[in-house]
Amino acid sequence: MKHTHGKCESQNANLARSVLAIVLAVSTSLAIAGPRDQAKRIHDRLVGVPPSEAVLSSMADKIAAGNSVGAAMDAMTNPTFYNSTLKNFVTPWTNDTSTQFAELNDYTATVIGMIRDDVPFNQVLTEDIVYIGAGAQSTVAYSQTDNEHYKQIESLRIDMSNPSNLIRTTQSSLPGAILASGDTAGVMTSRAFGEAFLKMGTNRRAIRFTFMNYMCRDMEDMHDVTRTPDRIRQDVSRSPGGDSTIFLNQCVGCHSGMDPLAQAFAYYDFAEMTQGAGEQIIHTPGIVQPKNLINAGNFPPGFVVSNDRWDNYWRQGPNSSMGWNTSLPAGGNGIKSLGREIASSAAFAQCQVQKVFKSVCLRDPASAADQNEVHRITGVFSANNYSMKRVFAETAAYCKGE
Repeated sequence: MKHTHGKCESQNANLARSVLAIVLAVSTSLAIAGPRDQAKRIHDRLVGVPPSEAVLSSMADKIAAGNSVGAAMDAMTNPTFYNSTLKNFVTPWTNDTSTQFAELNDYTATVIGMIRDDVPFNQVLTEDIVYIGAGAQSTVAYSQTDNEHYKQIESLRIDMSNPSNLIRTTQSSLPGAILASGDTAGVMTSRAFGEAFLKMGTNRRAIRFTFMNYMCRDMEDMHDVTRTPDRIRQDVSRSPGGDSTIFLNQCVGCHSGMDPLAQAFAYYDFAEMTQGAGEQIIHTPGIVQPKNLINAGNFPPGFVVSNDRWDNYWRQGPNSSMGWNTSLPAGGNGIKSLGREIASSAAFAQCQVQKVFKSVCLRDPASAADQNEVHRITGVFSANNYSMKRVFAETAAYCKGE
């Protein structure tokens, strides 16, 4: 038995030495990786296809000179970064299943264009903006009632990195537009957003997915039963299944904050304006859409929506940690001002960096070093006019040794 035990100890020691040798070899390999190897890693992470020799050499020269961010910027000139990397990055935000396999749409194209043109990304929920295909490239015109324009852009593989192919315009100026510039709210008034989050339902879905996609928090993460429930609508039963404790301990936690925010969408719906004409965003200023008033009999004393006044009850309590901008009012009318409230928070900036980190580094930030880097890049993001392109470059530079 002693002999066997000693043999096992010897085998374990040999195994440990082998593992250590492998770890040291990998670490040494990463440590001595030259500028060309690092350049290739950056390009692979951002673009997913091999760089040309000219681009690789330019990137390697920049890395050798201590400018890894500049090298990443070189990689992002490749059209594949826009047509594939960014398309797959953004598409999950545009549908309620969060899949990247949905077709190109006005929401996705607009975010791609904003990143390409370095439009300050804190305008993504407020600006009168949309990107469309140029007439010479896309023979199917933009429509308020279908997505054929963007399906053609994708099927023809039109280069969206070229500003002559994908051009910026305003939602309020498009043919058939029913929104004035003051009513537009970036991607929240895009057709794709309406189809995914404003169609049927009660418009609460618009709040949930906006928080998921731009604050990196689902409603369960915002759960707070200490907020006043005075704005919870009539359709929410106060005794689900005959048990009022469920409402007090569960339902209140989300609805007390979500319902006052969702009221910003009170005048919006997504449906056919004319039978057979196709579905589009509907906006009726001053007139509350009936969907906000359904199932009133569930709790008649509940709140009745009469306008589009929103208030952020989550500025107080545990969710004050989201870093809301207290220089802004804690309430307003309509979704443009709501978009400003969300995009002005610290959580908004951090969320964009976290999403890019996962996309580029292929993992969530986990270690203390990762968290420190996310914090640093978030500061760079805010200080550089909310440049998402800079976030991609900084992140790729950090992960180039992996």
